[in-house]
Amino acid sequence: MIKDMVPFVHFYDQDFVDMYDRSWVWIDELWKSGTEANGFSGSYLSYPGQTTFNQYLSSFSSLFLVYSNQNNSPFPLLDYFYQKQESNGAIRSDYSLEDGKPVFSANNPEGVSPALFAYVEFSFYHKIGNKKRLKDIVPILENYYSWIQATFRKPNGLFSVPVEACQSGNIPRSRVYYPLDFNAQLAVNALYMSAIGDILNDKELSFRYKRIYFSLKTRINSLMWDPATNFYYDLDIKENRIPSKHIGAYWTMLAEIPNDERAAYMIEYLHDPKEFGTDNPFPGVPASSPFYSEEGNGHCGGVVSVNTFMVIKALEKYQQFVFARECAIRHMYFLLDTLHPDAETIGDVWEAYLPNKEGYSKTTEIADFPRRRLMPFAGLVTITLMIENIIGLDISLPRKTVNWVMPSLEAMGIENLSLKRNMITILSNKTDRGWEIRLESEKLYYFTIEILGENKKKTLPIPSGKCSMLIDKL
Repeated sequence: MIKDMVPFVHFYDQDFVDMYDRSWVWIDELWKSGTEANGFSGSYLSYPGQTTFNQYLSSFSSLFLVYSNQNNSPFPLLDYFYQKQESNGAIRSDYSLEDGKPVFSANNPEGVSPALFAYVEFSFYHKIGNKKRLKDIVPILENYYSWIQATFRKPNGLFSVPVEACQSGNIPRSRVYYPLDFNAQLAVNALYMSAIGDILNDKELSFRYKRIYFSLKTRINSLMWDPATNFYYDLDIKENRIPSKHIGAYWTMLAEIPNDERAAYMIEYLHDPKEFGTDNPFPGVPASSPFYSEEGNGHCGGVVSVNTFMVIKALEKYQQFVFARECAIRHMYFLLDTLHPDAETIGDVWEAYLPNKEGYSKTTEIADFPRRRLMPFAGLVTITLMIENIIGLDISLPRKTVNWVMPSLEAMGIENLSLKRNMITILSNKTDRGWEIRLESEKLYYFTIEILGENKKKTLPIPSGKCSMLIDKL
C-alpha cells in the first residue's frame, strides 16, 4: 500500500531498494497523531520509547519526509516547535509527549538546541516549492536567532552553550566553553537565512544574515583553526584550543567556512583509516584518539547516521561527489549487514553502528543506548542519501529542475516522484542501442545529466509524456 504512495527507486543492488521500501513501511507503522493534551496539531513520526518531541530529531526527520510525495507531511514536525515559541523568541529543545510543556535538564537549563530550522526550510522550498511558507516563518526564525544571540553570545562574537546542547553524546568535552559544532551550526543558520532572503527578494534580510555569517566565519577561522594540525577545535573559557578532534568539526564545511586549502586537509582526515576514514564512515572521534573504541562506546567510536549524513552533505559543498557517494554506499552496507546478521535472523536499524565491523555501538555511559528503529536518523541514509547521493538526484521544484550526477553509467533511477503536482520518472538502462535514459512527465521540466567518469554533461527541456535519450548521442 505505502509503496504506491511514495516514489519507487531502482538500483542495481536490490538490497538497497528493499531497505528503502522497508523504511517507508516502518515510517508508516511509527506514524502517530498528536493529542489534545500535548497540543500537537497533526500527525508525526514517532520512535520506540519516545517521551518528548525533540527539535534535533524532528529537523532531520523532515529531510526525508519531503520525499513522501506529501503522504507523510514534514511540515507539522517543525510547525509544532514554531507554535511553542515564547515571547522572548525561545524555542526549546524538548517538549513533553504527555502535556506539551518544555522539558529542561540540569545539563541544558535553557533547553537550547542546534539551530537547523533555516537549513531545513530551505530544503523544503526546493523539494516542495512553497514560497508563502518561507514568508510566514521568517519572523519566527528571526526571533529564535535573536533569543540565541541575546542568551548565548559572548563579547568575542562566539557563542557559549552547554555541550549537552550539541547532541554529541558521550564524546568527552568537559573543558569546552565555546563548542565548535554549535558555532558552525549557527553559521549554517545564517547562511541559509541569507539564502531565504534572496528567494523572497528581501535584500535587507539577505544582507543582515550575510553579515552575521561572515562575522561567525571570521571568528571560527581565526580562533578555532589550528595551523599545526590543520583542523578546527573547540575552545575553553580562555579561548585556548582544546586539542581533541571530533566529527562535529565538519559542520564548518557544511557552513562553507574553510577555504579550499583548509577543506582539503580536513578531507584527508576522512580518507585516512587511522583518523575518520574507518570502513564505516565516520566515527565520532578519529581512530587516533585515546577516546576511540572499536566497540563504539556510544558516540566515541560509534558511527551515528546523522553525523555521516552531515559529513556527506559537507563533502558535496566542496565538489567531492564521488567520495560522498562512496561513503553513503559504505554506510548503507553497514546498516544492511546489521539488519541481516545472518540468513536466519532479521535485526533492526539502530542509533549508532560499529566503525569496522557489523553491529551496533554499545555503551554503559548513556541510558537506553543505542535506540532501536530511530527512523529520524536511519531515514536520512535509507531515503535521503539513497535518492540524493547513491542514485544522485538533485531536485528543485521552484526551478523545475532535476540534476542527475552519476560517477559512471549504472542501471538505476526513480519512478513517480512528485515534482510540484507533476509526477516524473527517470530511469537509466542498457538496451540494444546502448545506454538509454527513459523519462516520463506530466509537464515540462529541465533535466541535467552529468556522467563524471565520461566527462559528459547536458541540459535538456523534458516535455510532457514519454521520451528517451541515448547517452552515446550526448
